[in-house]
Amino acid sequence: MDFIEACRQLIAIDSTPTHGNRDIAKWVAAFCRQKGLHVEEQEEIVGDLLQVNVIARPVAERPDAEFLLQTHLDTVDPGPFSLWTETGANPFDAHIIEGKIHGLGAADVKLDFLCKLEAMAAFVNQKSWRLPPVLVGTFGEESGMQGALKLIRKNKIAAKMALIGEPSDLKVINAAKGYASVEIRIPFSDEEMHYRHEHNLRESTSTQSKLFRGKAAHSSTPHLGESAIAKMLEYLMMLPDSVNIMEMDGGNNFNTIPSHAFLEIDMLTQIKNPISKKVSNIYRAVKELELEFLDYKDNDFHPSTPTLNIGLIRTNEDDVQISGTCRIPPIISHEIYEGWMDRLRRVCEMNGASFRVNDYKKPFRTEMNSILVKGCLDELRAMGLSDRPITQASTNEASIFSRIGVECVCFGPGIREGNVHTTQEHVALEDLDKAITFYKRVIERFCV
Repeated sequence: MDFIEACRQLIAIDSTPTHGNRDIAKWVAAFCRQKGLHVEEQEEIVGDLLQVNVIARPVAERPDAEFLLQTHLDTVDPGPFSLWTETGANPFDAHIIEGKIHGLGAADVKLDFLCKLEAMAAFVNQKSWRLPPVLVGTFGEESGMQGALKLIRKNKIAAKMALIGEPSDLKVINAAKGYASVEIRIPFSDEEMHYRHEHNLRESTSTQSKLFRGKAAHSSTPHLGESAIAKMLEYLMMLPDSVNIMEMDGGNNFNTIPSHAFLEIDMLTQIKNPISKKVSNIYRAVKELELEFLDYKDNDFHPSTPTLNIGLIRTNEDDVQISGTCRIPPIISHEIYEGWMDRLRRVCEMNGASFRVNDYKKPFRTEMNSILVKGCLDELRAMGLSDRPITQASTNEASIFSRIGVECVCFGPGIREGNVHTTQEHVALEDLDKAITFYKRVIERFCV
């Protein structure tokens, strides 16, 4: 099977969060064996899905120290198929147009795995290793990086250095922000729940509704979007404290700048201490925290400061649920981060709400004087590519591996902004070839 056909077949396999990565892992494992590598399949049950890490080595036994080449095999959900105009309304049907391959996972980051595999296969007959390479395809990057965590907890690798797959336009990423995903639940009082129930049974109503529109973006790049939820909450803060919230709804997920929000209120009730006042108090604390963020700038990043995004609001039968993310550059210590979270927790508790951090990933930075960074930049320079490292406002597995002392950089073919997580996702075939060459040079430099 040639490389292009392998790309087509890999894109054709569904590895979205609801499907899991078992099918793609089985395909990848078989292809790695076909290339002459020794393969282990680490199976894990996560929720109700069987997920698989694929671990491929040129040696039969796990050595005491390794050079990790890692790429996640899962993708985001494709969204409406009809919007995938370059692939005939099918995100799993790869199309090559003007030297670019289009399809879900083309850039983020299925095809990067094949680039690493091609590079590894060139050394399959190597007899001795200074630092043996290990190629790993993980699951669950798009849902908490569970695959990387399971890999570490079960001691499946012995990595000292790592190249983490990430669409970077063939540039080295030596630092990335961390993040915390937060969930707040504000309960309705018994009086409010009774009123809401009675209200739904009436033929006439005194409620008013308003729709808010914004512009969607990833939560790591809030400057590229416009939050409809923020508009809704600003509007709510201008209303009297006595208004009763009948419905608040906004956003698609906690990790996205919301493009839409809906608010239904009743101005005529006499409910004491309504939930609207509690929501406003919590949002006011969020705004105060965002002002404090401006005092902490890391100019290696854009945006340079920490950010906080409310990506999702839902009205449930018993409460209003608010979910969002906080993005944290490496200059923020864990103590400062904990202080911010404690402040939000206290405000929530004062307003009768619960506060929970569902997930936390530390930021990472590998310094410019590291052997790994210098070596990778040397190889890019020799190839005529950019030897200036960049940073990333979002988070990936480098956060997990760096936490246990693995020296990490991120790299991959494909442009990130305006490409990944869109229905126009693509990567240039020329860039895939360059990535293969780069990985070969890195293996020769650090491993042989």
